[in-house]
Amino acid sequence: MELLQSIVNGLGQGSVYALLALGYVMIYKATKVISFAQPALMVVGGLFTYHFTREFGLPFWIGMALAVLCGAAVGMIVERLALRPMIGKPVFTLAIITIGIDIVLRILANRYIGVQSKIVTYPDGTRIHEVGGITISSQRLGLIAVTVVTVVALALFFRYTRYGLAMRATAIDQETAMAQGIRIGIVFALAWAIAGGLAAIAGTFVAAGTAGMDQNTWIIALKALPAIIIGGLDSIPGAVVGGLMVGVVEAVTATYQPDVAGWLGNNFSLVAPYALMLVVLLVRPYGLFGTKEVERV
Repeated sequence: MELLQSIVNGLGQGSVYALLALGYVMIYKATKVISFAQPALMVVGGLFTYHFTREFGLPFWIGMALAVLCGAAVGMIVERLALRPMIGKPVFTLAIITIGIDIVLRILANRYIGVQSKIVTYPDGTRIHEVGGITISSQRLGLIAVTVVTVVALALFFRYTRYGLAMRATAIDQETAMAQGIRIGIVFALAWAIAGGLAAIAGTFVAAGTAGMDQNTWIIALKALPAIIIGGLDSIPGAVVGGLMVGVVEAVTATYQPDVAGWLGNNFSLVAPYALMLVVLLVRPYGLFGTKEVERV
């Protein structure tokens, strides 16, 4: 029963990692750039929800919806002002720019946060549900449900919408997509908008947790990096699976490691996702669902 409880807790936390990992993959598939700005977008998105719900008094779900729109707008602005002018530059240069964007956004966010944590009030957030001896809070249950709905909505978007097809074509070959009349700039902006919206959802539920949003909360988003490596940098299903795996491994390790392998020290659960990443890389260098690239020399 303790194992099942740990897995359920891990799935809840892993849902945050999955949402963030989806943002990483969206940007990478469209632009071939790993965005290191996701931690800041998560924090900014959570603060938008806090402001709408606590300062304006809006209901939680309306506040989160507006925060998603604002997060998407921030993502589009970042892409247009900082990255669009750098198209054609080395990928490494663009990745460094995203680090700068992350620093700037986090500095602005920290000025808003101050010394007190910003906590978003989730409806019935303290209510605990029990099923077969396994307990889960309303907040965590809502997080899992929202993650499932978001993943399904993205799958339908990519399969049945015009812009979804354009993004899929761009991910396969940018030059061919341009030759077919697809406007690459719109695809890039849309990828950043979706990544910003996903980060806002993740940030909202992080801020709705017991610790709220403080100046060190951005570190949580770094757990999404091993998630995308495990699942595959260019795989949307891999991002979801990788995020959930990281959450479960972290939770199970925190439960059993102190008793089973105490010699590993305290807080080894924080390192466990990266250990899992190394194991996966040894077996499948492109991740569990990543596309294997073959180059002729």
